[in-house]
Amino acid sequence: MIRIATSIVGKLWVTILLLVSFVLFIFTIFMLEFLENYHNEQSEASLRQTAAAIASIIDEEEIDDKQFAIISELLTETTNVLIAKNADEILYARQEGINKEEIQQKVISSEAFEEVYASSEPIVKELTLPSNREEESSTNYIVLGFPLKSVEDLHGAVFIYKNPDALHQTSNETTKIVVLAAAIAFILTTIFAFFLSSKITLPLRKMREHAFELAKGRFDSKIETKQNDEIGQLAVAFNQMGRQLKHHLEVINQEKEQLSSILTSMTDSVITFNRDKTILVSNPPAERLLQKWFVENGLDSSKPIPDELYQMLDHVLSFEDQLDEEFEMGKSYYSITISPLYSRDSIRGAVAVIRDKTEETKLEKLKSDFIANVSHELRTPIAMLQGYSEAIIDGVVTTEEERTDMIRVIYDESQRMSRLVTDLLDLARMESGHMSLYKEDVPLVAVIERMTHKFDQTAKEKHVQLHIETNFSDETLISIDEDRIEQVLTNLIDNAIRHTPADGSVTVSIENEQNYAKIQIKDTGQGIPQDDLPYVFERFYKADKARTRSKGGTGLGLAITKNIVEAHNGRISVDSVEQLGTTFTFYLPLP
Repeated sequence: MIRIATSIVGKLWVTILLLVSFVLFIFTIFMLEFLENYHNEQSEASLRQTAAAIASIIDEEEIDDKQFAIISELLTETTNVLIAKNADEILYARQEGINKEEIQQKVISSEAFEEVYASSEPIVKELTLPSNREEESSTNYIVLGFPLKSVEDLHGAVFIYKNPDALHQTSNETTKIVVLAAAIAFILTTIFAFFLSSKITLPLRKMREHAFELAKGRFDSKIETKQNDEIGQLAVAFNQMGRQLKHHLEVINQEKEQLSSILTSMTDSVITFNRDKTILVSNPPAERLLQKWFVENGLDSSKPIPDELYQMLDHVLSFEDQLDEEFEMGKSYYSITISPLYSRDSIRGAVAVIRDKTEETKLEKLKSDFIANVSHELRTPIAMLQGYSEAIIDGVVTTEEERTDMIRVIYDESQRMSRLVTDLLDLARMESGHMSLYKEDVPLVAVIERMTHKFDQTAKEKHVQLHIETNFSDETLISIDEDRIEQVLTNLIDNAIRHTPADGSVTVSIENEQNYAKIQIKDTGQGIPQDDLPYVFERFYKADKARTRSKGGTGLGLAITKNIVEAHNGRISVDSVEQLGTTFTFYLPLP
């Protein structure tokens, strides 16, 4: 019921019913008024006719019982007559019901009929008289006073009045007919209103369902209509709107997918900020960068981005200006561009493009360090070659022994330069991927023992104990490039012996760990500072800046070692504690 009352059908039905009810109400009022006036006029005409007939009978003959009988025949059941000689004398009276004398007395003595006894014109008045049906009750009567023998100056009069029940009964019957007609009209109007409303609103209900389907994203639904009126045109417009919405949404989705693909494929971090500096959109590199910042700032940090970025955002949002800056955070370097986002004439936020330049900066630093280290490594032997050569040429050397010593120094320095250049070429080939491996299946334990025993004499001269430990059987084979792995072990064992003091020890161990041969070179030397551990495999990196040359190194051995191990699909790591020793561990896959 509530749905009908709030629906268009209910509203149209109520509107039509109210309109029809109003029209019927006005029509009924005017109809009843018309019928009442009509009945009054008919009653008055009937009274005049009857009064004229009675007056003509009385005027022609003397009044006797015969005339009274004729007069009675002329009267109907509801018509009462009163013949008065004057206002005080009644000649004849006929009335039904009670209160006869009171009614008659009030009629002949009424001031409204004083002139009827001296006038020739009949008088019609509506008088309130006692009811002839109920005690102590009054009713309105239509009373006609008709003069008798009007040629005389003073004459009598005939008073005829009708019982109002007849008029009321007629009015009631008429009212019943009108009410019945109104009820029938109300019912027919209701049926017509519901039919018309349903007919009109059926397309509207279909449009409502179609609108809900559109709201759910089902743009393929279509309204079927055969009407050519405004509702039919509205249905056609709805169908066109659905097609247009589908087309526009497809275009928007395509643009959104393109933008998403572009943002996703970008290596730079893109972050869109709202006016209140909250993050709206970010691409995957930006998500990773935000996670990195969050971890670096601590789990209890309430700011997802660094303070430097907030200050840049304040500047962009306040001055509506694009900002290009570079900033450093911890050990990372970033280049950032922040531009304002406009919504009509106001700024609704900003977009930041952040590029992580840590690797670029690191490569630039490595390039600079490489040039400086190569220059540093070459400058000393070149200077010594130049100095001793000039001494020999200028004849500074006076004895053959001194000449031989100088030539020996020149030879050693040239060998040192040759090793440096060879290492640089090898490292360049390895890092460019041009290193070729010649793998063969060789016995693991025998190969490692042979490579280790080469350093027995060196260890004895340094008073360092060299041990080898293994839990592999002698038959275990491994696929490796023997020469390259020998280069790895040579670098690691040589470094361990050179940096281990007298009475120390170097241990080479071979273990099986998850289908890998785990090879460790552990010494009891002076160790490497913790801050230097992440950089020991970089080119020319030296924890002790002055020790490499004094101990015969070029600073490239560990970098070459790492490249050889990784070329064998292995990995290498280092652990060290100062004054306790260093352990290099590398893994080679087993077949």
